[in-house]
Amino acid sequence: MALLTGIRILAVEQYGAGPFGTQALAALGAEVVKIENPRDGGDVTRSLGPFFDGDLGQGAESLFFQALNSNKKSVALDLNSAEGQTVFRELVKGADAVACNLRGDVPGKLGITYEALGKLKADIVCCHLTAYGRDGSRANWPGYDYLVQAESGYFFLNGEPDSPPSRFGLSIIDYATGYCLGLSVLAGILSARSTGKGRDIDVSLSDVGLANLCYLAAWNLNRAYLPERAPRSAHPTLVPCQLFTTADGWIYIMANKEKFFPALCAKLGEPALANDPRFENFKARLANREALTVVLDRLFQCRTTNEWLDLFDGIIPAAAVLRMEDALQAPFVAERGNVVDVECPSGKIIKLIAQPFRTGDKVSYRSAPSLGHDTDELLGEAGYSQESIAQLRRNGTVL
Repeated sequence: MALLTGIRILAVEQYGAGPFGTQALAALGAEVVKIENPRDGGDVTRSLGPFFDGDLGQGAESLFFQALNSNKKSVALDLNSAEGQTVFRELVKGADAVACNLRGDVPGKLGITYEALGKLKADIVCCHLTAYGRDGSRANWPGYDYLVQAESGYFFLNGEPDSPPSRFGLSIIDYATGYCLGLSVLAGILSARSTGKGRDIDVSLSDVGLANLCYLAAWNLNRAYLPERAPRSAHPTLVPCQLFTTADGWIYIMANKEKFFPALCAKLGEPALANDPRFENFKARLANREALTVVLDRLFQCRTTNEWLDLFDGIIPAAAVLRMEDALQAPFVAERGNVVDVECPSGKIIKLIAQPFRTGDKVSYRSAPSLGHDTDELLGEAGYSQESIAQLRRNGTVL
């Protein structure tokens, strides 16, 4: 039995951060029910390209949507209507939590806060993922990952010293905040089951973006440290921890403990280098990083990247610098089963990245649902007759 079997989460969500977090919960066994507006086509990523596949089901053709919504159910329900609100409240009675990632001022307007739903179900947990929080001067601001990267200092941490400020290649704050959503939902449910009382829990892109600064922020706040971009994606203080050129490309070395540098020098065929006063410890190597880079480049260029990795054999922390397509085809990725085949209702097989949890339970992957795929099932469980559901459908309240 999966770890979260028996937990039901209503997910009023769209786009990236929220769906990423609830997808993790679904992989761990929770029943995640997407609540989507039938009047505007549901989650906006259902129509987000550029890649679509008509065999994936009506409204589920987007590969972007599939990547964020596997193992979920979908109820197409208009929360902007009074009738839709009534239906939603009935669904809440059978749920453990409501997770949403709407703009900060919207949950209150839609009545999906604990203040509104706690009167109906005392132990319901309402977790809100927003850009800037549900209070304060930015509560009604739309916000996205790249914007938060920009104003949290990330752009000035990335890239070469002489290059323009640059973002991460991934929506890293979306994903981190999604995991925070998942953690918060589970913490809230754990508390509610022991106390009988739910609550509102808030996570925001802006808060997580700053939290990710971690030790760099501590250095700045307490010692006025000002980070500078080092060449070759180097660590700010640990040397050698950076890119080096090989005979056919690049290798990244992380000699982040003193013991690794002498071991590296031995593998490079230059054991005496570890005794050079310029390089004998981290402080000396930091002061002489440029000189050390010249020496190590010359040595690394004698072999290919894979030859060095074979020679290091896990003794030296090192990695090849791969393009994404090569990373996805790497032997170790296949060994770990990180790419999975997901069968769609039509029989079509798509490949997705496996969830990173190893719990001892076998994860069975289902493709993302078509819009409203589970409306009848969930409303039936909530006590609605087929005739009542048909009337709701005629009214446009559900799909």
